[in-house]
Amino acid sequence: MPETRPPLTVDEALRRASGRLTESDSARLDAELLLMHVLGVGRTWLYTWGDRPLDADAQDRFDALLARREAGWPVAYLVGRREFWGLELDTTAATLIPRPDTERLVEAALASAPRQAGALLDLGTGTGAVALAFACERPGWRVSAVDDSADAVALAAANAERLGLEVEVMISDWFSALAGRRFDVIVSNPPYIADDDPHLTRGDVRFEPRSALVADADGFAALETLVIGARTHLNVGGWLWLEHGFEQGATLRRRLEHHGYRDVATFEDLGGRERVTGGRWDGEPQKR
Repeated sequence: MPETRPPLTVDEALRRASGRLTESDSARLDAELLLMHVLGVGRTWLYTWGDRPLDADAQDRFDALLARREAGWPVAYLVGRREFWGLELDTTAATLIPRPDTERLVEAALASAPRQAGALLDLGTGTGAVALAFACERPGWRVSAVDDSADAVALAAANAERLGLEVEVMISDWFSALAGRRFDVIVSNPPYIADDDPHLTRGDVRFEPRSALVADADGFAALETLVIGARTHLNVGGWLWLEHGFEQGATLRRRLEHHGYRDVATFEDLGGRERVTGGRWDGEPQKR
């Protein structure tokens, strides 16, 4: 008779999994998130019932997820969920994975939106993370989110519905579907990585959609497009905020000032690197 594999306890399974994930900087956390997903439980349950044995089906599904994580697949894609601004967002390989540093984009938008009502536009919304976080904090504002990917639009709309947040989500290649519309705040986390950047061969970004990461002109093409195009869609006194690479801040500040923006400022990310830059448009809305 074939030898029966003894069941592992929760603690044993997590220890073994952490040992397998040698390429991850967060091996224990990755293992916990994957096992929580398999068992449909929270972290408190894992800590409380560490001596509970896993049944064969749970162990098999856990092992399968571990194998994909060992191959480099992002945890957010494996479990289909990522937290951002305290919101649980569904994720798929059709969009970028929401990252903590992008919360600085939300903070910049909120700092520019002290009034109880207004209009915000999120360009290239992906999962809807930034738009949904803003809508959560400013329920009196009209929040719109666009993306040129139908899959991303469907995902963002589904996240908005599940979270009960009122956000208009639509397909648009940047401003193409927004003729005549004006906003008080425009935000975007656009592609800003150069095509030959070595970071594209490392970590989670290997599995994320390249179109959401890479831009021409050494990563600056989309940023320049948005700096110019936003002037047509900002109300006088409105703000544009853009996430960017940590070495692009100085150039972006110069481009914003060149194109007529005032009060140009930069926010640093959690690692102290320049990450979000923007400015206030105080001229008359530009004609195309």
